[in-house]
Amino acid sequence: MLLLTPLALASPAYSLQVINQDEQLILNLPLNEQEGWCLVWNHSVAGFAVEDCFIVKAGQWILDSSHQPDFAAGLGHTLGRGKMLSDGQGGYHIQNMAVKISGNQMLLRVGSLAVNHRFDYRKKTISLSELAAGQRVTLKILRN
Repeated sequence: MLLLTPLALASPAYSLQVINQDEQLILNLPLNEQEGWCLVWNHSVAGFAVEDCFIVKAGQWILDSSHQPDFAAGLGHTLGRGKMLSDGQGGYHIQNMAVKISGNQMLLRVGSLAVNHRFDYRKKTISLSELAAGQRVTLKILRN
């Protein structure tokens, strides 16, 4: 189990937990109010990195933005869900999405190392694929 502790002395308000299919905690990341982190993975067909970025705001887990280098299979912008802008390299940033994650949790089938599901968190990269490739995991936000 990987446990990361905050740099600040104040206790974090929330925890992002990853629970494996055996109900074991495999990752626990402390989060402060409105602190951002991203879930990144390599698109299984096109191979480029896709990035979905989240925050916790007033106790609610929110999808805040997404970066998609192309609108390949399964990707794209949903009208009314944020503002789409060019990334200047042929891809797209979708900002201000404000999509609430129901129940502050989601299921994820973690991809192989080729897909490399990973968190960009506090200037670090943490590979979920190294921890649980091929497994169904639950991502949860809990108030501390």
